[in-house]
Amino acid sequence: MCTADDAHATEAAFDSAAFDSAAFDSAADALRAAGAALDYLNSTSVAGLDAAAYGGLLIALGEIQAKLTAAHAGFLRQFDASNAHDADGYGSSSAWLAAKAGMSRQAARASVRQMRQLGSRPLLGTALAGGGITDSLAFTMADWTRKLPAEMRDETDRILIEAAAAGASLDDLATIAACAIERWRQQQPDPDGPDDGFDDRYVQAGTTFGGAGVIRGNLTPECAAAVRAVLEALGKKAGPEDDRTEGKRFHDALQLACELLLRAKLVPDRAGADTQVIAHIPLSQLRQLPGAGDLEDAWIRARLGEDGYLTGKEAEAAACDAPTVPVVTGTVNPAVIDQMIDLARTAAEAGTGVPDTAGQAPGDPGGPGGPGGGDPGGPGRAASPGSARSGPLSPEAWRALRYAMARLAIDLVTGPAGAAAILRQGLLDQPYNTPSLPLDIGYSDSIPWYIRRAVLLRDRKCAWPRCGRPAVYCDVHHLRHKEDGGQTSLDNLILICQYHHDVCIHRRGWQLLLHPDGTAQARSPDGRQILHSHAPPTERAA
Repeated sequence: MCTADDAHATEAAFDSAAFDSAAFDSAADALRAAGAALDYLNSTSVAGLDAAAYGGLLIALGEIQAKLTAAHAGFLRQFDASNAHDADGYGSSSAWLAAKAGMSRQAARASVRQMRQLGSRPLLGTALAGGGITDSLAFTMADWTRKLPAEMRDETDRILIEAAAAGASLDDLATIAACAIERWRQQQPDPDGPDDGFDDRYVQAGTTFGGAGVIRGNLTPECAAAVRAVLEALGKKAGPEDDRTEGKRFHDALQLACELLLRAKLVPDRAGADTQVIAHIPLSQLRQLPGAGDLEDAWIRARLGEDGYLTGKEAEAAACDAPTVPVVTGTVNPAVIDQMIDLARTAAEAGTGVPDTAGQAPGDPGGPGGPGGGDPGGPGRAASPGSARSGPLSPEAWRALRYAMARLAIDLVTGPAGAAAILRQGLLDQPYNTPSLPLDIGYSDSIPWYIRRAVLLRDRKCAWPRCGRPAVYCDVHHLRHKEDGGQTSLDNLILICQYHHDVCIHRRGWQLLLHPDGTAQARSPDGRQILHSHAPPTERAA
């Protein structure tokens, strides 16, 4: 158990003079020692202290946190300067931190920003590494004086650090920084216009859970006045029964203002178009509608004979007077594919005349050289009538056969004459029963809007494993290039951000594969690195 005296001794031991850096042979040794110390502090061995002892520990931990922040920024600076993130297929240090170091994207970007701040403010970095100031105070000081010229900024940092070491409060430090900024302004000639924060202006609109959003920004005085005038004009109480708060009324006023702009055709980039609704129609729900079974049976017979994300009130409100694009969505169920394989093998073994695949072209699924292809009677091919019964399939052959079956199943249900289109057009009313558009048009110089829309709806973000940049930053990429005969079809297109598209694929030679279940795999030019968007599927042997 740790006593109060032990706590005070521990606090004193954190003095930098008590440690000798020569005691460690390597950075790994130092990290192991630091980890062991923190493991002890996180254990139940430290218990039963009085309040003063806990306070001393917190102060000492603040000093350790400052040194840790300085060390992290130093190593990150060297990592970033050497572009070490490129070796793992990431375009920036923040992307690498998010993927490899287990950090959120926001925290990763903040770490890179802080690293660069300390790199341009050497005095703050030195004070932080020595534990003289906390990390929060260091970055607060950097924000206060960021607009000062470099020579004056360094002097102001020195004064602030010395004042903090002498015990100045946060308000005292803020006053010192304000005086330095004012003195610098007095030395400048009168500008043509006042510093109104124009260079710091920004607005960000992000999407959160369930399609909700959050808006952040820094508005100039003119923009703030205009926004306030619009919100106050459109956000008035609608009557005595209106019990909305001011915040709710201003939210509704913002929505109304945007809708009025759209209806008045004052948004030139959208040519005055109203909000477009993409109606997601799961194929599984279509099959559960009344009459779906009979329609499915009729469609199957015709094919065999060759003859013949808002819901409820929110969706109703958004779809009013809006053009509607119906999209039937579905998922790949590996269990169903396995049942299809079992059924095919049972039919073959019973001698019911499963078609022979010997005439298929090389590279075709199940054909020679294709997934699961091989010698007659080998893995991946059912025995033909009259032949010896084939043995159990190996896990590799089963995966290849499942892959080929999945592609054939997708071809069966999709397209203008597929099951999804027949069910949608036969069961739904306007505007959800319009004719289907083809998602495979062969070679094309451009990608039609409806195929591009399908790719966006399927991928939603950069499909490169563990990237996930929003679609607004992405290009639609041909997996097999057009000059190599690649077609403009949904299964040959994928959404990729600018870095992974232009740099990794077209400049560095990485290869990207799209599997029938929607998962992706990226392979480095030398084949040593393989990135997966999802964990590999479980293996199964028949």
